Amino acid sequence: MEYAILPSRIKAVVIDAIILIASMYLISELFASFETVPEYVRMAVFVLVVLLYDPIFTSMFGGTIGHSRSGITVRRESNHSKYISFPLAILRFVLKTFLGWLSLLTVTSSENRQAIHDLVAKSVVLTENEED
Repeated sequence: MEYAILPSRIKAVVIDAIILIASMYLISELFASFETVPEYVRMAVFVLVVLLYDPIFTSMFGGTIGHSRSGITVRRESNHSKYISFPLAILRFVLKTFLGWLSLLTVTSSENRQAIHDLVAKSVVLTENEED
């Protein structure tokens, strides 16, 4: 197994940002087709989409759409054949969000190319093989 390089991880982040922006636009267009949508419903939907996109995809499929399109996957550090759990995916996402680029920049100094959020969540990001 090869650990993912920094450019692949950055590519995944950019793709996911574009997907989230497009999702927000589509959701706002959908809400616009209704006569009235309470503000708390709008806010709740937007927050849920932003907060749950990464953890759900990472725990269920081994990564987000951006990860998949970049040819990388998130796996357990102790067992590369398994995805990380949903609670660990949430922790990983929260740390990644709060630490931002600082966390990603630590990838190059780690033997397994782990960012700070990967170290805490006990995850690794691998280059996907054809047979996965």
